Amino acid sequence: MNSGNTKKMVTAALLAALAVIGSTFSFPVLGSKCAPVQHLVNVLCAVFLGPWWGLAAAFVSSLVRNLTGLGTPLAFPGSMCGAFLSGLLYRKFKTLPAACIGEVAGTALLGGMLAYPVAKLIMGNAGAALFTFVVPFLISTAGGSIIAFVILTTLQQTRVLGQLRQLLDS
Repeated sequence: MNSGNTKKMVTAALLAALAVIGSTFSFPVLGSKCAPVQHLVNVLCAVFLGPWWGLAAAFVSSLVRNLTGLGTPLAFPGSMCGAFLSGLLYRKFKTLPAACIGEVAGTALLGGMLAYPVAKLIMGNAGAALFTFVVPFLISTAGGSIIAFVILTTLQQTRVLGQLRQLLDS
């Protein structure tokens, strides 16, 4: 493994750990645990690491959150769709709003709808419907994405964002 991949793997692991620790701050909305720090981390991963490392970090953090009782199986479709789409849009457009839009659309729309079979088949939630989790996921991802946008905009204005991205790519 080359030095660039090692840096990205370590950064993904640290960001996944941050998402797990941050999930101690969560709130229930319509049967889901909303954890805005996960979405903050998804946008950071998109900008610093790209879609694949972001997807990996989202999977790891969702797995650890479930194993430690800090999350539910609904964490998988929400966080993974958001992280991946955020990374794809950031890669294509190279703008912070694109990363945030990808996170919100991926988590709330795609992840929210993919949560339906998880809730129904795995969690036994008979009351779940296709759009049941879209609004709760939207609340969580919007909060985390706004915080990420503020942090990343500040880093961009101080030119630190470019330096950090260059450091990870070297």
